[in-house]
Amino acid sequence: MDLFSGHLEERLESEAPLAARMRPRSLEEFVGQESVVGEGTLLRRAIEADNLGTSIFWGPPGSGKTTLARIVANLTSSHFQQISAVTSGVAEVRSILKEAEERRAFHGTRTILFIDEIHRFNKAQQDALLPAVEDGLVTLIGATTENPYFEVNSALLSRSTVYRLEPLGAREVEVILRRALEDRERGLGKMSLEVDREALEHLVRISGGDARVALNALEAAAFLAAREGSGRIDLSVAETAARRRAFLYDKGGDSHYDTISAFIKSMRGSHPDAALYWLALMLEAGEDPRFIARRMVIFASEDVGLADNRALLVAEAAARAVEFVGLPEAQLNLAHAAIYLSLAPKSNSVTAALGRAAREVREGERESVPLHLRDAHYPAASRLGHGKGYLYPHDFPGHHVEQEYLPPRLGDATFFRPTGGGEEPRLVEGWRRRTGRQGGSVEGDG
Repeated sequence: MDLFSGHLEERLESEAPLAARMRPRSLEEFVGQESVVGEGTLLRRAIEADNLGTSIFWGPPGSGKTTLARIVANLTSSHFQQISAVTSGVAEVRSILKEAEERRAFHGTRTILFIDEIHRFNKAQQDALLPAVEDGLVTLIGATTENPYFEVNSALLSRSTVYRLEPLGAREVEVILRRALEDRERGLGKMSLEVDREALEHLVRISGGDARVALNALEAAAFLAAREGSGRIDLSVAETAARRRAFLYDKGGDSHYDTISAFIKSMRGSHPDAALYWLALMLEAGEDPRFIARRMVIFASEDVGLADNRALLVAEAAARAVEFVGLPEAQLNLAHAAIYLSLAPKSNSVTAALGRAAREVREGERESVPLHLRDAHYPAASRLGHGKGYLYPHDFPGHHVEQEYLPPRLGDATFFRPTGGGEEPRLVEGWRRRTGRQGGSVEGDG
């Protein structure tokens, strides 16, 4: 059985996908993440000294999280146990912890427990781990593509060191691909492939910084080249093997929020090209266009506001077009609105004014509506004094008359302070001429 198992393991390893075969087995083979695992870093020293504490590896797919955990497994004298949060439940976790306790009691051996996709563990599953981590029964290594500060139990997180991994750079992905082409034992070296520079650059580009995607695309291109009998991977072969770029985008995760944030900040910064780039990325990645449209409607009042009142109409029209026209054509409407909002003058006076008023409501004394402003339409209202003394503006020249509209204590309060951007000064100046009021000082006027 041992001989059979050994042959089976060798066969499975040889038939594994290229990305699995080329997984680095040591820190020397590991490519990228220099700031996290480079020479002299805290993580590298801990791994080399077999003294790694409870850790969370956080990063996008293909950045090396699982690879680092397996390198730890190769170097440690501890028992290494790996499970996936997708397929493991509380019962399995408790069984592993019981075995770890027996292992420590009878053999004095530590246990390192690696949990892939730890963000998929629910609260009960994470709570089951906490006592074992606190007591040092296990050293936990969790891998996650999601922000652990949102997805991992705060008590568990407080006992962990979080290592943030970034997408691999183009040079790093190229190094990985060239190694795979040259490696005769685990890679494609025995195929004697010829790879054009343009083809290699295409494979690097479509990978999106994900080593696994790059290696899978290279393997597909190699099989195509072999089938054609040429042994040459040119741009045409590379494009056929990997037509669509891999997008690092999870509609429920960090990339979703980070990308919409970049989109909004680009429009706020009046940079239409950047806004179009982030918009195109979201659309290509399959983002819900209604979500994008809603954010633009909000932006029109939050960041453009009174500087250009048409902005809200343009954004609202784009939102209606998404419902009425649908994709793919509605992409044009979204792009139209994104460019308009980027080019429009900016003012946050609406946002700031509402914030000041809301703060007064929350923190100030509770005020009653003055009698002259109360509803006087029902029969008993006049006996209660509702509406008494109210001056109807349309009965006066210019449709305006001075009277108190705020509670007496707030009579001189100024919440709205124009910023002086776009059409806003013209609107404020016209209001001042009609009312004779001097409120609404431009922000920064003193």
